[in-house]
Amino acid sequence: MTPYSRKAAIAHRGASSYAPEHTLEAYRLAIAQNADYVEQDLQITRDGVLVCLHDVTLERTTNVKQAFPDRGTPYVWDFTLEELKTLDAGSWFGEKFRGAKIPTWQETIDLVRGRAGLYPETKDPDVYQERGFDMEGLLAESLVKNGLHDSSSTPVILQSFSPASLKRLSVEYKVLAPRILLIEASYGPHLTSDRLQEIRSYAEGIGPTKTLLLTNPDIVGRAHAAGLSVSPYTFRSSDTRFPTVTEEMAYFLNTLGVDAVFTDNPDLFPR
Repeated sequence: MTPYSRKAAIAHRGASSYAPEHTLEAYRLAIAQNADYVEQDLQITRDGVLVCLHDVTLERTTNVKQAFPDRGTPYVWDFTLEELKTLDAGSWFGEKFRGAKIPTWQETIDLVRGRAGLYPETKDPDVYQERGFDMEGLLAESLVKNGLHDSSSTPVILQSFSPASLKRLSVEYKVLAPRILLIEASYGPHLTSDRLQEIRSYAEGIGPTKTLLLTNPDIVGRAHAAGLSVSPYTFRSSDTRFPTVTEEMAYFLNTLGVDAVFTDNPDLFPR
């Protein structure tokens, strides 16, 4: 039922409470803090390279407006990898991270493999498809190239908010790695037992927002009955409703019975 060998800590965008999200610095720290998995959001450059970045635009976490003041809305797909590598992706978080770079997916594999699991998300794959990019194809190709397309010494779990993307990875590209369907709070009323059974036809688990489980804790048992793991997001020391984020994660893991949690604070995961 579960793709996890134990209750797992997934470092959300790396150890993103302590280092700028989706940088090698954040990924290294997540590994040092004993994260079981390090999460990556995937985007695609103009020249077709997978990079790790949450947003489809660059202004929130880089100095793109200063570096390229005449480029308009700075969508990732309008920039080459060479251009992205000139950007500072660390100063927004703290001066000591000045000069941190947006990592490629390959650089991330090279850093994380053998030290923690990889947890890539196909981010806005339909938007990229409209622009002629095949995110699933690029991801599948990279997994094969790196020997990560099936069981290996480095576990890989794929995630997406897009059922179509997960289906393409499984059916069209024959990727054997487990797949997780991410779920927003507004989708909660649609998570009937029949719907969970349908999700099981193309995914091994669900990743609901934690607020959905607080108001509908029965989802965990029904998902497990359907053969699906449950991995809620996102647990942060800055916004927990519990006395500590460790206690919050422990409640979800031990009382509600979830299988893993996405957290910005992998060092505070209850072990």
